[in-house]
Amino acid sequence: MKNKVSNPKTEVPKGISLNDQDYMTILLTLLKAIEKNMTVALTESSNETLYKEFKKIFDDIAQYQRDAYELMFRKGWYSLEKADAKKITTLEEELNTQLEDLSK
Repeated sequence: MKNKVSNPKTEVPKGISLNDQDYMTILLTLLKAIEKNMTVALTESSNETLYKEFKKIFDDIAQYQRDAYELMFRKGWYSLEKADAKKITTLEEELNTQLEDLSK
């Protein structure tokens, strides 16, 4: 598929037992959820000291999430789709229309 951006897939054992890809998928999902929840904790911090502590944790979690994603992408377990120019233009037009509607 020419619109797919990915690396060669690292094969993992199939079957009922969890494999490396399964563990990484679980880890990435958990890190994404923690990162989202840390955003709430940051915005609702009651003082600057607490905010700074949460920010350090958030930054670490964000980096772990990025590292997990990069590893999965390198292993071929995560792929992206190239968007064609028409699809991008259509989406841009839709978003501009929505923005104009908000201005009314």
